[in-house]
Amino acid sequence: MVALENKANEIQLQLDKARADLNDCDGKTANLNTQLKQRADELASRNSRVKELEDQVDYLKKNNNQLLDRMSDLSVISKEGAESIKRSMETMNQQGKYIQNLNTSIQRKDSLNMALVMNLKRSLQDVSDEDVQIEVKKGVVYVSLSDKMLFNTGSYNITSKAEVILGKVARILNDYKEIEILVEGHTDNVPYRSENLVDNWDLSVKRATSVVRTLQEKYGVSPTRMIAGGRGEHLPKVGNDSKDSRSQNRRTEIIITPKLDQFFNLYTPQAGK
Repeated sequence: MVALENKANEIQLQLDKARADLNDCDGKTANLNTQLKQRADELASRNSRVKELEDQVDYLKKNNNQLLDRMSDLSVISKEGAESIKRSMETMNQQGKYIQNLNTSIQRKDSLNMALVMNLKRSLQDVSDEDVQIEVKKGVVYVSLSDKMLFNTGSYNITSKAEVILGKVARILNDYKEIEILVEGHTDNVPYRSENLVDNWDLSVKRATSVVRTLQEKYGVSPTRMIAGGRGEHLPKVGNDSKDSRSQNRRTEIIITPKLDQFFNLYTPQAGK
């Protein structure tokens, strides 16, 4: 009888844990759906703006044709003047096409960023938000990794737990060959010095190069796509006035940027052509 009760208690504990895991998964799914809706709304807004610009271009073209037809009937306008006006209008048409191409490129870049964020969050859904934060800032994707997960105090050697997480990030990076990767190390403002490290500048740079080296040597990310740099204590996320805020500032950021020449390979309209 006692054995059955123990077995029942064990099953109940497993059931409670499964329910808790399900609730956590539901919460993360709701969060991802909210972010997806936000990105969809942003994309719809940009599509609306592109439509407005296209309408403006069509309006200008229609007016240009009407003006050219009228000029052919006006004897007071010299042939040279008419040609000058025609060249100016052709330039306006080129500028309209430039605006349209630019907006299309921006939309493609935003779509790539949204896909990157969704894939990264899906790959890292079992990782605590305190260890990894993913967001889009200034048009690029930031993956912020906490130092307590990546390194031991004062060290720049990657922990075994961090290697697993970097492996998940690397799989996404390797799926998107058209992106470039900047890895930045950051510290708090507490002075640090050791036998091998001069100061926080030194520590932040070595931590960034450790991450880059792991991505390259262990997970096959091309070194030609990566840059490693250190910002020391000089670009904090928050003030360094408490233990918790200093912990937030000690981080390594993987900044993912599309190769802009693939999205902004546009001609520059030249006057007179």
